[in-house]
Amino acid sequence: MPDIIRVTAAIMVNDGMMLIAKRKPTARLPNLWELPGGKVEPNETPEECLKRELREEFDIDVTVGENLGSNIHTYDFGTIELMAFRANWDDGNLILRDHEEIRWAFTHELDQFDFAPADQPFVDKLLRGEIEL
Repeated sequence: MPDIIRVTAAIMVNDGMMLIAKRKPTARLPNLWELPGGKVEPNETPEECLKRELREEFDIDVTVGENLGSNIHTYDFGTIELMAFRANWDDGNLILRDHEEIRWAFTHELDQFDFAPADQPFVDKLLRGEIEL
């Protein structure tokens, strides 16, 4: 069995809305929306990864909170384990470095966006109220 790629995702809330990001047309999984985060590097905890990725992609500092679970999804390029965490935006101004677009969305609006398949189970849990903002 091939190695599983470990990836983190932030559920970050501000004024009752959560941050979602749209992948660039030139990226893998083009134009799909996702929960921001990224791939865990060797010798890095998922929490350290999420802090690093949000700093690199958006120039913000966050505090990583509760682990909200994980799911496994197999794409044509490999199998990932997506681990979601609550994250609190502490400092910095959101700057787009790696995405086409970002939005703050209310939970009830999430079904209006086309999410990457690995992110969809978390979106579904948010829509059903199983994860509260």
